[in-house]
Amino acid sequence: MSEPQSHAAGTVYLVGAGPGEPGLITLRGADCLRCADVVVYDALVNPRLLELAPDAAERVAVGKRHGKRSMPQEAIHELLLRHARAGKNVVRLKGGDPLVFGRGGEEAAALRAAGLPYEIVPGVTAGVAVPAFAGIPVTHREYASAVAFVTAHEDPCKPSSTLDWPALARFPGTLVFYMGVARLPGLAEALQRHGMPADTPVAVIAHGTTPAQRSVRGTLSDIARQVESERVCAPAVIVVGRVVNLADQVAWFENRPLFGQRVVVTRPAHQAGGLVEQLAALGSEVLELPAVRIEPPADGAPVDRAIAELDDYGWLVFTSANGVRSFLDRVRELGHDARLLGGHKIAAIGAATSRELERYQLKADLRPAEARSESLAAALGQAGPKRPLLLLRAEQGREVLADDLRAAAVPFHEVAVYRSVEHELDRAILDRMAAGEVDWITLTSAGIARAVLGRVPSEVRAQIGKRIRVASISPITSATVRELGGEVAAEAGSPSTEALVQAILYASSRQVS
Repeated sequence: MSEPQSHAAGTVYLVGAGPGEPGLITLRGADCLRCADVVVYDALVNPRLLELAPDAAERVAVGKRHGKRSMPQEAIHELLLRHARAGKNVVRLKGGDPLVFGRGGEEAAALRAAGLPYEIVPGVTAGVAVPAFAGIPVTHREYASAVAFVTAHEDPCKPSSTLDWPALARFPGTLVFYMGVARLPGLAEALQRHGMPADTPVAVIAHGTTPAQRSVRGTLSDIARQVESERVCAPAVIVVGRVVNLADQVAWFENRPLFGQRVVVTRPAHQAGGLVEQLAALGSEVLELPAVRIEPPADGAPVDRAIAELDDYGWLVFTSANGVRSFLDRVRELGHDARLLGGHKIAAIGAATSRELERYQLKADLRPAEARSESLAAALGQAGPKRPLLLLRAEQGREVLADDLRAAAVPFHEVAVYRSVEHELDRAILDRMAAGEVDWITLTSAGIARAVLGRVPSEVRAQIGKRIRVASISPITSATVRELGGEVAAEAGSPSTEALVQAILYASSRQVS
């Protein structure tokens, strides 16, 4: 993002957040968020977008939903003016596009009247994106050469209206209504009363572009009954026109293999991203419930001493990505770089550990074919190290590798480079689990299995193995689950998030069939 202009006042960026899917924000919008001092956001903005802003940025919710208003529009204007006058860069983050039924024009006018600098950053509007995610092109060369965006916020049955209903009923293309679910019966009746055929196709798409998306299709004559029967609620977009029938051919979003399934990811927050992205790409709603967080060891002196005496060791042995990150970050904090490791060989127990080494421009010299402690110990024994190994591990971690090295008569010294600390479990997610609103819980280590299954309330435990299925990353993790009285519905063929996702896919497909 270009640096803000050198004004005494800050700049206000009116940014369109898109319709819900965080990936639909523009590059410019994301850049504005990364430079924000204050983010003023609406209720329908995806919370994940707020993570783009600096940790120190102030976040102010002013959101509006149907029937609820947390802050009057005039108060929002005053909020923007106050922060901008204080010299802060403000992102006004609005759902969809700020100038399409978003009152962004009013906010820009208020800033202009106050003489404050601002920029309008367009966003992807729901009227285009939501139908697209339901497989409905709003224009098509055979069915619709025009599209009209209409706010249905006002009652179509009232005596006077700002909308020209006769003209809308004759419109030669697609009608897309925003904010119209609560007034759908009157809307459908008004269009028919003014001449639109009763069999005109209609689609109502709720929570569009998100994993909670639901599509209901019908005609003007029956769509209101269907929506009421299926309890579809706002936010929703209503599409009227022949293009609705194309959904049978074009639909894709709701056809993804894990669409409609809710998956809890329990990895530490800094490690969860890859698994979250894989599951979301397959259509699932991902709920992040970090069970542990990674911290430096209680006593850091042994790590620093090992780094100072690194020449005493021939091999550096890493048993996890956390171990790699914790050790090499400490090397950097002490003023060293990768050259300190010159002359040392590196062993890694699995693919994830090897990938983490590569992030630091390092390559494992040894990685056993099987990601098991026994295999690593055997391979190190065959390597015949002349100097002791430095085993870099978790505090209070499993002793299996150390025991196997002793059994193989391999000399080594072990140092705890990190520790796993139990993280407070999110009560809102636990409540959803207790209510049976979750399909899967992923467990990516034995320690995480204990941190989750050993602490969840009894009403959640009652759902695990019944409504909630467990996906385990390894046989060791699965054994821990069973030791704690749980059942495993899917186990990864290898200890990687990719294999874990494949196991969930396979188990889900078998359940469907």
